[in-house]
Amino acid sequence: MSEVTYSGNEVQLVVFKLGREEYGVSILQVQEIKRNTEITRVPHSPDYIKGVMNLRGSVLPVIDLKKRLNLPPQDHTDDTRIIIIKVEDIHVGMIVDAVSEVTAIDQNSIEPPQAVVGGIAADYLSGVGKVDDRLLILLNTDAIIGIGQEVKAG
Repeated sequence: MSEVTYSGNEVQLVVFKLGREEYGVSILQVQEIKRNTEITRVPHSPDYIKGVMNLRGSVLPVIDLKKRLNLPPQDHTDDTRIIIIKVEDIHVGMIVDAVSEVTAIDQNSIEPPQAVVGGIAADYLSGVGKVDDRLLILLNTDAIIGIGQEVKAG
């Protein structure tokens, strides 16, 4: 399972926004961060699959992360980014509202996910991290991209 990866007592996270909340994924899974680019719609795909994009000759599925997490939609802005992650051997793009920082937090500051955090099912979460006076919702990328489910990389 590809939950948050720990290094010693710290975990390094790429922090991004969806709406007003801050989320994090392990920096070890992030391949790159791109500006919003042309996405080709794929017929008969799940509604959270925005389509596919061409990344240096490779075709990757792109997930609308807000739709996947059942969060309210919002128009894309100049800050909208696509985070390219690798889970197992699958590369996937995730559309986020903005990428804010890379940070390291102590693993003792990470609590296991509750049944539901902000309307998001616990399956999609790997924990909640406390950084100063902020809470970061840490995502379980295996569940989000559907490892063992209906999503296949192209």
